[in-house]
Amino acid sequence: MGRMNLLSNCINNTTGAVEGFCLVKSVQVKNNVKGADYLDFTLADAGGEVNAKLWDYRTETHGVFAVGDIIKVRGTVNLWKDVEQLKIDRIRHRTDSDAVDMSAIVASSPVDGEDTFRRIYEFAGTFADKDLTLLTQYLLRGRKEAIESYPAALRLHHACRGGLMFHTGTMLEIAKKVVEVYKPLYPELSSDLVYCGVILHDIAKTEELDVGPLGVATAYSMRGQLMGHINMGVSMVEQAAAELQLPEELTTLISHILLSHHGQPDFGSPKFPMFPEAEIVSEIDMLDARMFEMFDALSGVEVGQFTERQWSMDNRQLFRHGHGVK
Repeated sequence: MGRMNLLSNCINNTTGAVEGFCLVKSVQVKNNVKGADYLDFTLADAGGEVNAKLWDYRTETHGVFAVGDIIKVRGTVNLWKDVEQLKIDRIRHRTDSDAVDMSAIVASSPVDGEDTFRRIYEFAGTFADKDLTLLTQYLLRGRKEAIESYPAALRLHHACRGGLMFHTGTMLEIAKKVVEVYKPLYPELSSDLVYCGVILHDIAKTEELDVGPLGVATAYSMRGQLMGHINMGVSMVEQAAAELQLPEELTTLISHILLSHHGQPDFGSPKFPMFPEAEIVSEIDMLDARMFEMFDALSGVEVGQFTERQWSMDNRQLFRHGHGVK
């Protein structure tokens, strides 16, 4: 994500003090070298997130804070190892009398999750392979509410409310263009396998992530930590296929697409893509994730400037050019 709105809300240009509302994404009680307690936070709003510290923490003075709380903080922004960190001076919970703009607190997808879900579900009904229609719509129906609102990740790409539908919908539109180019050249290419793989590739994110009522992922679930969405997704496909009595070979093909969609073992896939449709899904997934991450990082810098190093992209510093901007 980019820079938090909170960090740009300077209330004192001399001291660099900031003040505003934000969401608690993580919080831990820790001890400093002298044995005194402090709170180590990850705070977030619609602009991004930051590590924050509340030193000399006392429960009776400051209160108790939990993941998912909306709080108001005042503090000072410092640099710690070239990364922004917030030193909290004052902190409290949001009250009923506070006028809080939730759109400024929770980062949300630019697409309507419910409408995107409907369009994807209806599109799956157009597959020539009716077994793939059955499988795709069956899995979508069973998780409709979560699919419409869940983020696609805890951090990095599409980690916002509705991010899963944003990511899946964009991938599907790219897939249609790829099929349009390659199908005439290679008639044996199965467009239905590509489309089904795209729609279902992240279906298990609905079980991998712990997501609160605000649509924000705060942690991985226990099963998500132990298994990951790739293995969980394959399990979902195989269970659904068994219930629908689908052909074993077709089930194996879709399972392989899910299993290999991260492209290589270093990125979490135990298998490389081993047929063209699996390769297409993997490449589109990488492309869409990278485009989101790049534009998100670049949104926080001025034209002609570089971003901080992006660890998820081999520590590259991205350049924001002005070409094409009107």
